[in-house]
Amino acid sequence: MSDVKPNQTSGLLPEYIAQLTAYSSAKSEKLTGSTWLNANENPYAKNITISADDLNRYPEPQPENVIFRYANYAQVNTNQVLMTRGADEGIELLIRTFCEPGKDSIALFLPTYGMYKVSAQSHNIGLNALSQLDLQSDSIAQLVEKIGDSKLVFICNPNNPTGALVDTKRIQALSDALPSNTILVVDEAYIEFCSDYSSTKLINEITNIVVLRTLSKAFALAGLRCGFTLASTTILAAMKKVIAPYPVSTVVATIAKNALENDAITSMRRQVNILNKLKCELTDWLDTSPQVEQVLSGSGNFVTLKLTSAAYIQVASEMGLIMRPFNLFESDTWLRISIGSNSELAQVKIWLDTINNNNLSSKR
Repeated sequence: MSDVKPNQTSGLLPEYIAQLTAYSSAKSEKLTGSTWLNANENPYAKNITISADDLNRYPEPQPENVIFRYANYAQVNTNQVLMTRGADEGIELLIRTFCEPGKDSIALFLPTYGMYKVSAQSHNIGLNALSQLDLQSDSIAQLVEKIGDSKLVFICNPNNPTGALVDTKRIQALSDALPSNTILVVDEAYIEFCSDYSSTKLINEITNIVVLRTLSKAFALAGLRCGFTLASTTILAAMKKVIAPYPVSTVVATIAKNALENDAITSMRRQVNILNKLKCELTDWLDTSPQVEQVLSGSGNFVTLKLTSAAYIQVASEMGLIMRPFNLFESDTWLRISIGSNSELAQVKIWLDTINNNNLSSKR
């Protein structure tokens, strides 16, 4: 049988899949460059030694030694941890497990991480698109009214791409006010950069809170695709009915276990401190640039800013400096810069000096 051509798929696809726009990740774009600061990756590569032993055997469905170490790290119980293929699988599992296609919806606060929307739409789940302003400024009663009967509520904390934070007390108040059949999902992919804002302690107090975590950011293991869903045993029991039988390979489990050793966690925290300091330096440079209109104050290993001209993004690309442009707040001049190493951020400084010395606004 020959392959199905794109123009022959209309009769095969459900309408909601045919209308779906796939998520465009930083690495899915065909870009070339020498300095990559577009995917919020950690610049500190790890030296890892792995063994091919036992690869002829299936892995543990949920590796006990990794679960134990992550539970200890996150200060939760082992039966409150589910290991997944990145936090993205946690997002999809929550939607598949708790939302009924064609009936339920999720609430999210735009602009935010794009996979909440894509995962929902790929399962024919509706979108209740609220704003970051709603999340930050509305009263709890107003938020509950706007959330309505949405089955899942996604809060990215700190938020990608704005870096905005929501206080733990506000998250708890919102969770308390939501109906018991609504799950509040707090995505803490960047929480190591602002650990005081973690909601993990709420899991033991509130049954409808889920926390998503990852080893991709602070732990510098984006290529590993390793995440964790932290929740009550009732929620995780339901998700385990849906998850693939062997979601985590033996190699991934071994690397994750080593990354969660005490010495490795100490090293991770030291690197987080370095990156936070480098972020402050970058913010200072941006604040003094006449070609930067606005810098969003927030947390995470990135800075999001508004330029006076979109032409400056092309200048960066021509210099081999790859950062992530966004169309935010009805403007295409927004840019997110990942916090890289000293040498990588030195390239950002050269770019800033270049655009400061050459007013390119007329090219816009």
